[in-house]
Amino acid sequence: MIIGGIVVVLWGADRLTDGAVGIAERLRMPQIVIGLTIVAVGTSMPEFCVSLVSALKGTPDLAVGNVVGSNVFNALLIVGITAMVAPMTILKTTVRKDIPFAIIASVTMAFMCIDGNISRIDAIVLFALFLYFMVVTVRGAKVSDSEETPQKAPMGIWKAIGLIVLGLACLVGGSNVFVTGATDVAQSLGVSQAVIGLTVVAMGTSLPELATSVVSARKGNSGIAIGNVLGSNVFNILMILGITGIISPMNIQGITLADLFMMAGSVMLLWLFSFTKLTIERWEGAVLTVIFIGYISYLVAGVV
Repeated sequence: MIIGGIVVVLWGADRLTDGAVGIAERLRMPQIVIGLTIVAVGTSMPEFCVSLVSALKGTPDLAVGNVVGSNVFNALLIVGITAMVAPMTILKTTVRKDIPFAIIASVTMAFMCIDGNISRIDAIVLFALFLYFMVVTVRGAKVSDSEETPQKAPMGIWKAIGLIVLGLACLVGGSNVFVTGATDVAQSLGVSQAVIGLTVVAMGTSLPELATSVVSARKGNSGIAIGNVLGSNVFNILMILGITGIISPMNIQGITLADLFMMAGSVMLLWLFSFTKLTIERWEGAVLTVIFIGYISYLVAGVV
C-alpha cells in the first residue's frame, strides 16, 4: 500500500503541475499565485481530510500533529530536496509578502497552542486570516507583472482543468492509501498519536507537496514549487485548523513547545535563505534537509 500510494502520488503530481502551468499561462497569472492558490489547496486536501476526521473522532493530537509536522516537512525537506534538484528562484513579492504571512500564521498558531487548546474563537480568528490571505493573493495577481507572457500557445483551458482534477484525485487517493498503510505500521509499534501525526501521517499527507514541488522545479517552474510550499503551510494552519476547530474545538496534549518552535523556525530559516540573491541554492537545500533529519531523529529518539 505504501509503495502503491507513492507511485500514484508521483504520477498525479506530474499531471497537476502541467494543468496548473496551463492555467497560469492561459490567465496570464504569475506561477507563484497559481501555486499559492489552486495547487496549494489541492495538495492540502489530504491534510484537511485527515485532520478533520481525526478531530471528529476525538484524536486532536493526531489532527494538530499532522498540521505541525506537515509544515515542518514542507519548509525543510520539500524545499531542501527541491532546491537540491534545481536551485529555486524566489520573487521579491514572495520574500516581502508571502513568506512573512506564512511566518505570521505559524507564530499565531504557536501562541494559540500554548494553553493546550484550540477553541472555537481561536479557530474563527485563524479562518478569518485565511480569507484575508486569499483576498490579498487574488488582488495581487491582477496587478502583478513580474513574469513575462509565455511565447508558446497556451494549453486549452478544459485540458488544463482536466489535468488538475485528475492530478488532485491521484494525489488525494494515493496519499490516503499511503497513510493507511503507514499508520497501521506505526500503531503496531505502540507510538503515540502526537508522534504519529508529526511523522508518519504528516509525511504521508505531504507527499503531494513534495511530488508537486520537485516535479515543478525539474520542469523549471520554481514559482509553482515555492508557492505550493508556502500556500500549503498557510492553508494547513489557517484553513484546516480554522475549519476543524470551528466544527470541533481541540484539546491538545502531545504537541510540545519544541514542535511549535520547529514549525515557526523552519519558515523563518526559509525566509533567511530567500534573501541570498533571491535564490535557494543547492547547499541551502542541503542544510534544510539535514535540519529536518535531525528533528525527525529527535522525535524517534523520544519514543524508542
